[in-house]
Amino acid sequence: MRDVIVVFIFVVWLLFAFLRPHVGVLLLSWLGYMNPHRLSWGFAYNLPLSYTAALVTIPVFLFSKEKKSIPINAITIFWLLFLGWICITTLAAFHPEQAQQQLIKVLKIQIVIYLTLAMFTSKERIHQLLWVIVVSIGFYGVKGGVFTLMTGGSGRVWGPEDSFIHDNNELAVALLMIVPLMVYLRGYLKKTWQQHLMLACIALVILSVLGTQSRGAFVAILSLGVFFWLKSNNKLASFLAFLILGGFTLYFMPESWFDRMQTITEYKSDASAMGRIHAWTLAWNIANERLLGGGFNLWSSSTYLQFLPSYDPSQQAYVAHSIYFSVLGEHGWIGLILFLGVFFASWRTASRMIKQYKEVPEKRWIADLARMCQLSLIAYMSGGAFLSLSYFDLPWHIAAILALMNNMNNSVSKKI
Repeated sequence: MRDVIVVFIFVVWLLFAFLRPHVGVLLLSWLGYMNPHRLSWGFAYNLPLSYTAALVTIPVFLFSKEKKSIPINAITIFWLLFLGWICITTLAAFHPEQAQQQLIKVLKIQIVIYLTLAMFTSKERIHQLLWVIVVSIGFYGVKGGVFTLMTGGSGRVWGPEDSFIHDNNELAVALLMIVPLMVYLRGYLKKTWQQHLMLACIALVILSVLGTQSRGAFVAILSLGVFFWLKSNNKLASFLAFLILGGFTLYFMPESWFDRMQTITEYKSDASAMGRIHAWTLAWNIANERLLGGGFNLWSSSTYLQFLPSYDPSQQAYVAHSIYFSVLGEHGWIGLILFLGVFFASWRTASRMIKQYKEVPEKRWIADLARMCQLSLIAYMSGGAFLSLSYFDLPWHIAAILALMNNMNNSVSKKI
């Protein structure tokens, strides 16, 4: 039955995509974030739904009246330079075949983001995209929150199989990234019951983050909490909300949860933590010796033996466990600078729009959303310090939304 429901929803969306290509982007985003076919148990599980959606969306977009250009600003300049650079580093990768496969996977994700940059040029379309993202990822947050309540916090929450967010750590960061977006959307709901429902969903998503038992997410929660309080218009209410969350955590979460969080300070006795440190040292050594880095998927025994011969094989990590060291090892210092440039430019752009529009009623939504996008980036940049999520769709979509609003901002200024 699940297979039939998933395929039915997919076909309906696909029919609309023939008429409006931006619906195809929404469909691709739904498939990318929610992975609904992974919730089925039959024929739909391995169907090439994203491939089919792309085959429809791209030609329809090319022959439509939609504009075929993207906004050019600091965000997209760093972005395009980064994409060009990772293509170059792939040519010199340690494992060319594996690196090419990963490059193709990354570029497929980037195509969807490019289509977003080209077509989502209005408030209405941006809001549609936000709802798709929030519902797609939030589904696992609400479900995970209920599961955490039912198990008393003793069970661990996981994401959809064969996806970026299957692991508990990755799911936790993705959930934290959508919390600010949920807060933003709640502010634009008109009915009281809708606002209360969204508030309940936010609470369940946060509870789900705790239920993942992710140590990286715990660090991200603290970072997000501090910046949320700084960005909040009602600091007293925000402070009280954090006190309630802290009190609930102390009262509800089991001792095993606290034991796991305590290992953050005991990393030397944790094989997983030491594996991360070895991987980070490996990335550092490669970047210092090779301008182009090691290319995608460099994390192999042969690479460790060459650049970190003293490592302990029992503590070897086959991923970087950090967005920063992942990019550093795979694409060198230039790649890391360009990668960070994208998100630094995104942050600066958001700050400028907040300052410009926070007192302008008709453009207040730009300032509100820019503020929440900054909080999403805080969750990503802090939680991502311990996770291999460099090419996950969501932070790039956040950057795209800021680039689009900046372009809308400049268009308005020119008209004035």
